This record gives sequence, structure tokens and C-alpha cells, in this order.
Amino acid sequence: QVHLVESGGGLVRAGGSLRLSCAGSGTSGRTFSSYAMGWFRQVAGNERVLVAATAWFGLETYIPNSVKGRFSISSDSAKNTLYLHIDNLRPEDSAVYFCAASEKTGIITTPIEYNYWGQGTQVTVSS
Repeated sequence: QVHLVESGGGLVRAGGSLRLSCAGSGTSGRTFSSYAMGWFRQVAGNERVLVAATAWFGLETYIPNSVKGRFSISSDSAKNTLYLHIDNLRPEDSAVYFCAASEKTGIITTPIEYNYWGQGTQVTVSS
């Protein structure tokens, strides 16, 4: 069982930056960075949407075109922590952001393939 806890959300003005963190524990003997990891965001009433993913110990990353150039993903294996960096925030980035871990390998883009989820952190961008 993997336990994930997100942090770093809050109220930010448009044009600002944020770094969200996802601390992992209980990785059952596997290294944290060996899991396929992803960041999703969800607006109330809508589905969770992938905004970043990483796999293969961070050697492979994927950023959807919709947020490419503003979002990036990184990790610190020593701290068992995954990060999402968001630059030039826009009001439409307002959402609850979730990190997730998958037992599978490779870049995982669909929520159903992730086994573990954090509780989410709220990001609100004011115009």
C-alpha cells in the first residue's frame, strides 16, 4: 500500500508560479521513483485530467500539449517526493490537484490505471 500526501496548493494570482509536492510512503520495498507517477487535476463535476506523468525512475516524462511549456514534473527519490511545477498560472488552472502512483511501468495517462491516490490539494488562481 502506497500513501500519498499532496501539499503546496493555495490562492495565487494569475501569472504566478506554484510548486506542488506529493510525499510518498509505504512503498512496500519498492523505491518511490520506480512507480509510474502522475499529476491530475479535477474541477468539480468534471473528470480528472492528466497534467503530467513520469516513469522509469524519472527518466521519462510526459506533459500534455494543453499545459506544455507551463507545467513540469520532477521528483526527489531521496525524499520520496514528486513535484509539479506550474508557471504563468491562469484562472483556468484552478482545480484540485491529485498525485497518483501506478504499479504498472511506463507513462500512464488514464486515471483507472493508477492504484494509489492522494487526497488532493486545492489550487485557486485569481485574475
